[in-house]
Amino acid sequence: MTQHDRESRGNEPTPSCPQDPTPPPQASVSLRDPAELAEALPYLLGFYPDDSLVVVALHGERGRFGGRLRIGIPDAESGWAAFAPQIADCLESSSRARGARPDGALIFLCQEPEEGHTGRDVMERLSPLVQQLRRACGELEIPVYEALCLSEGRYFSYCCPDPRCCPPEGVPLADSGTSAMAVAAAYAGVPMHGSLREMERRLSPLGPPFAEEQIRTLDRVSAELTPRMVPDEGRPQVRAETLALLGRLMERFQRCSPSAGTTMSQDAHDDGLLSHDECATAILGLQDRETRDQAAEWMEGADVAPALRLWRALARRCAGPYLRFAAAPLTLAGWVAWSGGDVPTARVALGLALRTDPDYLFAQLLHQACNEGLDPKLVRHCLRSEQEPDRAAGGGDQGDQPEGTTGDAAC
Repeated sequence: MTQHDRESRGNEPTPSCPQDPTPPPQASVSLRDPAELAEALPYLLGFYPDDSLVVVALHGERGRFGGRLRIGIPDAESGWAAFAPQIADCLESSSRARGARPDGALIFLCQEPEEGHTGRDVMERLSPLVQQLRRACGELEIPVYEALCLSEGRYFSYCCPDPRCCPPEGVPLADSGTSAMAVAAAYAGVPMHGSLREMERRLSPLGPPFAEEQIRTLDRVSAELTPRMVPDEGRPQVRAETLALLGRLMERFQRCSPSAGTTMSQDAHDDGLLSHDECATAILGLQDRETRDQAAEWMEGADVAPALRLWRALARRCAGPYLRFAAAPLTLAGWVAWSGGDVPTARVALGLALRTDPDYLFAQLLHQACNEGLDPKLVRHCLRSEQEPDRAAGGGDQGDQPEGTTGDAAC
């Protein structure tokens, strides 16, 4: 099998049918057994998919990897019979949209055991779901060549009958980074982001006691800003103030980059660059659509990395009753990640935005466009085309990045 383009899914409960983006330069590697398939999974997606079902299309006699779907494993076993045909239909229709229906499929189920249970318990509990998926794919003449459960550092095969190869107690996974797939991915420049859970943690609200002070500040700033934002005549001034603040924060994040270290230490560095008042003002100001759309223009060149860090940091401040307000910075994080070529991060951020607010239209549109493989340059052009008439009609220079001091925060 050869590594083809990369595709992963967001976090919706019902899958849509994405198309793969234009693939990066390919690096070929042959995978010959269940162990190599299990070790390859994180490199197919760009991260390890915790609590996920992944289905991969295969094409041709040699089983070339094609499109792939990732979705959370449904909790309700009673719904598995209806869920499986949706997955099979989605795999078949999305592959046809790319020009060829799949000749086969691979299935991966990734889930850790609850306390007091084992990986084998997980494998056995999910066995009926695998049977439903194999049956649904078979009805569409898409044979499932292998189905693996990855749990507790081991893999279990649902298809291999040979206990010498795939014993009932499972087989330990090889050390990360040592497989042929890892070498090929490094050569091809395929980024790795750890686990899905780790990626989501970087975008999730901070806990106490930090969050408690942020919530009190959000309450106070909301009481001050909301009366000014509601009337039409007050909104432009608040918009200009918010964009000026965001411009100063962008300058600060450009100037103060975190040193090399863990993602946790890097995020802690960024959290320290922001005061509670700055975060509250920025978060509330971004609830205005025009403010958010103008901030969305910071997604090219040198702006990409600091903008992604800033939107992540603001999303982490949307704690408690303000969680729903995170839809704006999460969507901006997804947009800038996609614009910068980091599709896995984009899908995770946009999926979280939709989980936070399923009706958030900007996230819906970007998530669909990202999954359908559209070029972000086209979306960028549309955003700018939409902004120009607003500015010409009297918006002045509100859409430009305002100049200002970088504040008192130290790097």
